[in-house]
Amino acid sequence: MLKLPVTRRQCNNILVRGVNWIGDAVMTMPALRSLKKANPESKITLLVKPWVAPLFEKDPFVDEIILYTDQYKGLIGKFRLASHLKQYDFCSAVLFQNAFDAALITFLAGIPERIGYGRDFRGILLTEAVPFDSAARGLHHIGYYSNLLERAGYPVVQNKPWIYLLIDERLEARERLRRLKRPVVALNPGAAYGSSKRWRPERFAEVAVRVIHELQGSIVVLGGSSETGIATEIVEGIKKQNPAIGEILPAPPLIKGGRGDFSVHDSDKRRDLMNLAGKTSLRELSALIAECDALVTNDSGPMHVGYAVGTPMVAIFGSTSPEMTGPPSEGDVVIKKDLECSPCFERECRKGELQCMDRISSDEVFQSLQKLIATKRAVFFDRDGTLCKDAHYLNRMEDLEIFPETGNLKKLAEAGFLQIGVSNQSGIARGIVAEEFVKKVNAIFTDGYGFDGFYYCPHHPDEGCSCRKPEPGLLLRARKDFGINLKGSFMIGDKEIDMLLAKSVGAAGIHVKTGQEGFSSHADFTARDLNEAIDIILRTT
Repeated sequence: MLKLPVTRRQCNNILVRGVNWIGDAVMTMPALRSLKKANPESKITLLVKPWVAPLFEKDPFVDEIILYTDQYKGLIGKFRLASHLKQYDFCSAVLFQNAFDAALITFLAGIPERIGYGRDFRGILLTEAVPFDSAARGLHHIGYYSNLLERAGYPVVQNKPWIYLLIDERLEARERLRRLKRPVVALNPGAAYGSSKRWRPERFAEVAVRVIHELQGSIVVLGGSSETGIATEIVEGIKKQNPAIGEILPAPPLIKGGRGDFSVHDSDKRRDLMNLAGKTSLRELSALIAECDALVTNDSGPMHVGYAVGTPMVAIFGSTSPEMTGPPSEGDVVIKKDLECSPCFERECRKGELQCMDRISSDEVFQSLQKLIATKRAVFFDRDGTLCKDAHYLNRMEDLEIFPETGNLKKLAEAGFLQIGVSNQSGIARGIVAEEFVKKVNAIFTDGYGFDGFYYCPHHPDEGCSCRKPEPGLLLRARKDFGINLKGSFMIGDKEIDMLLAKSVGAAGIHVKTGQEGFSSHADFTARDLNEAIDIILRTT
């Protein structure tokens, strides 16, 4: 690894030129976070197009966003933007965008350090031109952006893209989908790149009909304003196969609140179909995908959004390569046919026949989708203060005091619930608790009390990870590992963050008064202890 220059170590005001496509922007997120972690005291400013910016609005690794708007078009616009950037006194610029334009603007802005791939004839404008060699060309694009940093001397932390959504955004999306039958499957039939990345609309319709009839679920069709025609074609195809299918028209109004499991509480008739193409902002789209049980998608921006919010997916590839732009998450399904001409990376098929897409049948996609639909119920438990006494950074076995009521949790297993532990363990990152000790304690619950799994977050709160409660990363991992229907599950904990975690995924939250926090404003139920929590679950299911 190259040694970091002194100027780079001392830079406290870094500009990042982001990329212009939604999917590519998602794939820059791990590199962006590595940059911030390598420079925790530095201000990170992101320069991006307006349609990409919402992805980073709540990202804790971005301090400021500058919009690259139409006022900066043309040569005069470039000088205008460079003049604007000069006011920020940036000491370094990292160029994720490959274009000559990115290097020119930062050069004109007089930013003393300019790091980017030496491609597109721009190497002379960079102070550090990272080779665009065969190794870089063969990387998955997530690795491509991280490679830029690593080759420039920055330490890179391996992580996956994550879009930070507010609880209110999740609740609004849940309310928008509330009249649809569960499971809700999202269809993303568009691809701005070109028709070579689009599976046939009639195939999407065939999958949709099987979801409605065989899974007793429903469909929400998503897409941008340019894809409303494709979405309408799919909706008409679904109705043609079954005129009795009930579509929600128009989309219901947004009302904040609610768990998301409306089958018991909502008297409205459940519906089969909703068309939201062209009716969402990017953040609304992200929240809606997060609220769906699965996503069937082409290789396009919403596919990348899907894995960055943790939704299980079937991704359909034609002219492009999943090795370079496919979902990085384990458990997601990629369907692609091995043909001599694919991947060709063409926007339109030169042969005019699109065999790479046509050979993918609706049956193949549906069978893959069916395996992703989670049906098991689970009860999730916080550890310290819920299952055992909160010793404040438990790090000695002699301080472990398991509540006697924990022995009664077998009643939940007998009722068909999986039992999963989820715990924040920042003591590991703080150097207070050994990770092996955490594993030993968690093993007591899996080996001695019949828990099916135990997940923990080892990170410091300042790291902004997706797995630290109330972010739902731990529960999303458990969903994929065990096939858990989160909206049919429960979360028991003694802290407000546990109840916020439950709300973030649509599970029912039960607050127990055995820890440090005696009240929760976000709980669905309140229990004196684990015994009362068990009774609530058995009584309400």
